[in-house]
Amino acid sequence: MIEKKDITLEKAVLIGIITKDQDETKLKEYLDELEFLTFTAGGYAVKRFTQKMDMPNSKTFIGSGKMEDVRQFIEENDVGTAIFDDELSAAQERNISKILNVKVLDRTNLILDIFAQRAQTSYARTQVELAQCEYLLPRLRGMWTHLERQKGGIGMRGPGETEIETDRRIVRDKIALLKAKIKTIDKQMAVQRGNRGKMVRVALVGYTNVGKSTLMNVISKSEVFAENKLFATLDTTVRKVVIQNLPFLLSDTVGFIRKLPTQLVDSFKSTLDEVREADLLLHIVDISHPNFEEHIESVNKILGEIESSDKPTIMVFNKIDAYQAEPLDEDDLETERTEKHYSLEEWKSTWMNKIGNNALFISALNKKNLDDFKKRVYDEVREIHVTRFPYNHFLYPDYNELDADDA
Repeated sequence: MIEKKDITLEKAVLIGIITKDQDETKLKEYLDELEFLTFTAGGYAVKRFTQKMDMPNSKTFIGSGKMEDVRQFIEENDVGTAIFDDELSAAQERNISKILNVKVLDRTNLILDIFAQRAQTSYARTQVELAQCEYLLPRLRGMWTHLERQKGGIGMRGPGETEIETDRRIVRDKIALLKAKIKTIDKQMAVQRGNRGKMVRVALVGYTNVGKSTLMNVISKSEVFAENKLFATLDTTVRKVVIQNLPFLLSDTVGFIRKLPTQLVDSFKSTLDEVREADLLLHIVDISHPNFEEHIESVNKILGEIESSDKPTIMVFNKIDAYQAEPLDEDDLETERTEKHYSLEEWKSTWMNKIGNNALFISALNKKNLDDFKKRVYDEVREIHVTRFPYNHFLYPDYNELDADDA
C-alpha cells in the first residue's frame, strides 16, 4: 500500500535591490516571478526584503544594516532559505551564508533546481547536470573552507587547496564527459529529425507558463504534461498533427524566462534545435499577464541568440478568457489612462494591428477562436508545403473550400 506523504513547503525570504536600471515597479515584477519560481521549486515566500542601491554590494549584495534585518527575521521566524533575485558571485554567496547561517540561493540556482526536478528524459537530465556543473565550478572554493590552511606554520600546510584542486578536476572531467554525451545524443536526434522526411515543421515558442502545452494537447489531441507552474515542460515533444487533411509536425519546446541563466541558454541550445529547424514558429503569449510585452521581448532576444528570429512567425495571444483590464473610473481626472486600462479591442488597434492576420487571439483552455487559429495555421503550412512540393497544391485546397465541402 502506498503511504500518503504530506508535502511541506520550505519557508523562504526573497531579496532584491532597486537600482538605476531596475526601478521599484520592475523589481516588484521580478520578485513576483521569483515567488512563483519558489513555489514551483517547493517553497513559499514569507517576506520580501528590498533595498535602494546604486549597485550591489560586492561582498554581501545588500548593505550590512539590511542584512542584519534579514538575519533577525530569519532567526525569529525559523526560515531555512534566502533567495536573491540576481546571480550572486562565489564570494557573495560564501559571505552571506556565514552571516545568515541558512541555505542561500540566487535566481540561477533556483531555476537550475526546478529544471533538475522537471527533467524526465536522459537528454534533459544530462543538459541540466551540465548547467549545474558549470554553475558549481567557480563556487567550489567555499565548499572546502573547513580544509583551508591560510595561516602557515607547522601542520598548517597543504590539504585544503589540494582538495579543492582535486574537486575542480573532477568537475571539469564531468563537464567534458557530459558535453561528449550531449554531442552523441545530438547526432542521434539529428538522425531522427532527418527520418521525419520533408513534412512541414511547426514549433511552439514562448515565455514559460503561457499555455504552450495546453494548446499542444488541444491541437494534437495528445496528453502532453501541462500544469500552472513555471517550466512544466522541459523535454521537447513532437507530435504529428492533421488540420483538415493537411499533416505537419508540431513541437512543444522549453519555455523562456527573463534573466535566464547563461549556463541554461548554452546547455539547452541543442534542445532548441527543434526551433532552429522549424519552418514556422507559433509565438504563444499570455495576454492576461500584466507584463506580456516584456515577455515578448525576452523570447525575441533568445530567438535572436539561437539564430531563429527571421523565421515566419504567427503571434498567438492566449488566455483571452483570463484577460482583465484595470478599471478606471470615468470621473477620475487625476489617473492617466495607460495600456493597463486597455480593453482587448483597444489592444488589437495598437502595434498588434500592424501584424495583421499574423496576430491571433485565443483561449486554448476554453477552446475559444480555435477555428480561426486552425485556419491561419492551415493556410501558412499549406503555403510552405506547396512551395516545397509545387505539384501537390491540388491535394490541399483552400481551407474555406474544405469547409464548404463539409457543409
